[in-house]
Amino acid sequence: MADNALDGLIDALRRLPGVGIKSAQRMAFHLLQHDREGARRLAGALTSAVQRMHACARCHTFTEAEVCATCLDPARDARLLCVVETPADQAALERSGSYRGLYFVLMGRLSPLDGVGPADIGADDLLARAADGRVEEVILATSFSAEGEVTAHALANALRARGLRVTRLARGVPAGSELEYVDLSTIAHAMGDRR
Repeated sequence: MADNALDGLIDALRRLPGVGIKSAQRMAFHLLQHDREGARRLAGALTSAVQRMHACARCHTFTEAEVCATCLDPARDARLLCVVETPADQAALERSGSYRGLYFVLMGRLSPLDGVGPADIGADDLLARAADGRVEEVILATSFSAEGEVTAHALANALRARGLRVTRLARGVPAGSELEYVDLSTIAHAMGDRR
């Protein structure tokens, strides 16, 4: 536990992915020494986001409304349902401009060693959504890490058992990569060449 406000700030910043003790210290000192207004804005934005953002009732991405704008967009192709691990993965696909269907965000991936099972990633909600009578193809866009592959395999089996067409992103996305960090051209080609 932090002894003072500075230690508390550094400890809080270390919770961000990829931020170690030195980076957290550097950020904390910068905000306090050079950008106190930025620190106030950051604190306010975080507080607001935590209070106002929640999961979309249909796809589970982050939204302030009951149902997100993507799910409500009549121009989206409701026959296509793309399954991603995180809202960041969904945002990466959207930035690629290669996909105009709907999404389902798992908010994680299967990891038996960590005790993360199908219920923890909303597998039942996905199966219900995919079997709504409108979805014709489910595109599994999980990462190509070991956990992402296990997740895709398990979901593909469950979806196919319900008579749904299931495809997977093509291997244009490097094995072991996180989708949100892949360049947009690679994502676009992988979406176009899905199998």
